[in-house]
Amino acid sequence: MNHEEIKKIIEEILNKIPLTFSEVCVLDGEVADCKKFVIKGADSNLLIGRDGENLSAFSHIIKKIVAKKDGEEMMEKFYVDVEDYHTKKIRKIKNICLTMASRAKTFKRDIELEPMSSYERMIVHSTLADDTAVRTESDGEGKFRKVIIKYIG
Repeated sequence: MNHEEIKKIIEEILNKIPLTFSEVCVLDGEVADCKKFVIKGADSNLLIGRDGENLSAFSHIIKKIVAKKDGEEMMEKFYVDVEDYHTKKIRKIKNICLTMASRAKTFKRDIELEPMSSYERMIVHSTLADDTAVRTESDGEGKFRKVIIKYIG
């Protein structure tokens, strides 16, 4: 399924919800080989929800619709963003993990991050993958699963 078809699906769903939006833009995502569909509009806070819960649910629904129309095999990875909320969150996670990795190296000890989603943990692991002084591991279960940045010298 091409970008214009996915954009049209997003716009159709948004038109069924009583929210005001001005446009849906297709851009390169923060994650490699991933497109992002950015929704801009007056009701962005409602679409984002508390801690991005509404945005996550909306994105999940869009991905399910695209997967069903595309025969369960999406040609290209994508995510839905509202007013760059998702992009800002990715940058914040990257900044936190780089700061904590620096602390692990400075104090020569392991650092535990706050519990986060699997997607957020993947961002931490990929951000620190090339750092030879630290190693990352996930620990815990369910919504309490977190990343530990281990100092290896």
